[in-house]
Amino acid sequence: MRILKGIIMLSLAVCLLIAVSCIIKSGNEKTPPSEQIIDEPKEPGTEQEPSTSATSPTPAVSSPEHGALSPTPAVSSPEQAALSPAPEIEIEPVDYSEIKPNESGDIPIIMFHNFIEDLDLTTDVEFTTSFDAFENLLETLYNKGYRLISMRDFIDHNISVPAGMKPMVFTFDDGSSGQFNLIEENGKLVVNPKSAVGIMIKFSQKHPDFGLRGIFYLNMDKEEKTFEGAGALKERLEILTSYGFEVGNHSWGHFNFSESKNRDQIYERLGRNQKRLQEIIKDGSFYSLALPHGGKAPEELKDAMEQGEFEGTRYFHETIMAVGSTPSVPSIHKDYNPGYVARIRSQGKEEIKFDLTYWLPNMTRDRMYISDGDPRTVVVPKGKESLIDPEKLNGKKLITY
Repeated sequence: MRILKGIIMLSLAVCLLIAVSCIIKSGNEKTPPSEQIIDEPKEPGTEQEPSTSATSPTPAVSSPEHGALSPTPAVSSPEQAALSPAPEIEIEPVDYSEIKPNESGDIPIIMFHNFIEDLDLTTDVEFTTSFDAFENLLETLYNKGYRLISMRDFIDHNISVPAGMKPMVFTFDDGSSGQFNLIEENGKLVVNPKSAVGIMIKFSQKHPDFGLRGIFYLNMDKEEKTFEGAGALKERLEILTSYGFEVGNHSWGHFNFSESKNRDQIYERLGRNQKRLQEIIKDGSFYSLALPHGGKAPEELKDAMEQGEFEGTRYFHETIMAVGSTPSVPSIHKDYNPGYVARIRSQGKEEIKFDLTYWLPNMTRDRMYISDGDPRTVVVPKGKESLIDPEKLNGKKLITY
């Protein structure tokens, strides 16, 4: 009997041991992926979000001197971008009665051509200026409250200059070496400090709030004569644009469009220029045209100046720039005409009527565009709201005071 009890007790112990072993084993096994339990979403801010997209752009190359391209966003697709909404712009409110903004006022678009060291070495009295005069001009403009914006921002009316300041656009025609060229320094290509761009870069280091912007209208038939200096043309264009400068169409052969005979002639002069740019810079594009000699095409051919096609290459110009002699109205103004936008000539060797030296004392505060400091709003004094075209506001709020 005792033997039977012992056998029963031993059997029970063995069974208990096997059961415990099975429980331990099952607890150590992982659940198959198809059956894993998903955790509930955690409250925002309780843990770091996974870094599937970035909210700030990452430069492709860190140094402009090395020919950096435009900053490349880390977000690689529209779907990813949609996950990261743009942060709200925080702008301090201003006292309109103190600042007296007037965003219906004129914006000066300045036209530059040639830059040299010594004006005594040129017979051109109208379109050539010295490096010293240009440097002094930047100081004058800064002290008078002007701040540079790009042609792109002028067109889009994305005016982001401090409250009370006056926007201005710099344009450069013909792609001369005095405007911009490269030199080799310690085995690297760098911007020549004795060039308009070199002077602007130095000035922006002293006054970062002035802006480092401008658009260069090019004749691509000049090939390596464009911005003549060290480096290949592709390198020159890449380094120029790495600083935030833009390029525009100035026609193949610096053609006077007042002599146009037909559309095909215009298509070739503008489309060939665009095509050559794209052969050098993939996806390069001109979106603005400056008229060589100020020559306008005959009325029946004007549409070809705006858009057309040559040998499979299409072009479209959002602005056509005159040689001009007055400040321009802003792009939201009811009188704005993108097909013929006024410019002011910079002063050359001698002062010419209606050049920039003439206009500086005549661009009075009551005439000019005075910023409210907020690109999301358009602020004008009461009575001037009729000067604004509501269809051009593109969602911006119109405020009067």
